[in-house]
Amino acid sequence: MQAAPPPSNTDFGIMNALHEGGVISWSVFIILACMSVFSFYILFTKLMQQQKIISQGRKVRSSFWNSPNLRDASGKLESRSAYRSIVDDALLAQEQHGKLTDPVDQHDWMSNSLARSQGAIGSRLGEGLAFLATVGSTAPFIGLFGTVVGIYRALIKIGSSGDASITTVAGPVGEALIMTALGLVVAVPAVLAYNWLIRRNKTIMEDLAAFTNDLHGYMMSGGAVKPRMGGAAAPAAKAATGTRASNEPLRTGSTATGAESNPTVR
Repeated sequence: MQAAPPPSNTDFGIMNALHEGGVISWSVFIILACMSVFSFYILFTKLMQQQKIISQGRKVRSSFWNSPNLRDASGKLESRSAYRSIVDDALLAQEQHGKLTDPVDQHDWMSNSLARSQGAIGSRLGEGLAFLATVGSTAPFIGLFGTVVGIYRALIKIGSSGDASITTVAGPVGEALIMTALGLVVAVPAVLAYNWLIRRNKTIMEDLAAFTNDLHGYMMSGGAVKPRMGGAAAPAAKAATGTRASNEPLRTGSTATGAESNPTVR
């Protein structure tokens, strides 16, 4: 009569792997869990920040340039928004230029001020993305470290028991691979989120650069140069009457007659 095989331990899983791995496995698991939580937190917060700027950009394209002057146009924008910050910095730079004791060309002064404002927005958009890149590059290795420790402990335990059969070795060694899987589960979403957010940031910065260029041209021409919105030119009669007068406070020099009737695209 053939003897019955000894009962096998089927209690394999992540909790058993953590129990067998000890303090190191628990530490690896906690680190990976924190990485995952912070990665998704950064993803959702950056998406909300980007969406706010994108929505503001749509509003700028639809109604901003229809305002009589920059003061009124700035008031239509949301406070603490990227576009509002650029406009406010431009108006402040225009006021400060007249107070300079050492003469600086207004074009260069305004260009540097707008570039500084745009750079500050780019820095805020990039906050947190370095963490996603770090998680994507290090999480697999952290998980692999947990796997190595788990396999080491499993082999030591199997060696001390004296039973090296495949049924004894396969379970604990396979269980130790859970840590590598956890590392990949944490790293892959972080890498995808990083690449996605970087691409969205690039698109946003391109829109901000275009707006900054339009704003610079508008202020340096005293309101004569506007972007053509919706592909329609401003009516000549309106440009010759109300538009010129309403834009007069923003002018820094004389403008040729009829300049408003031929707006140009940046």
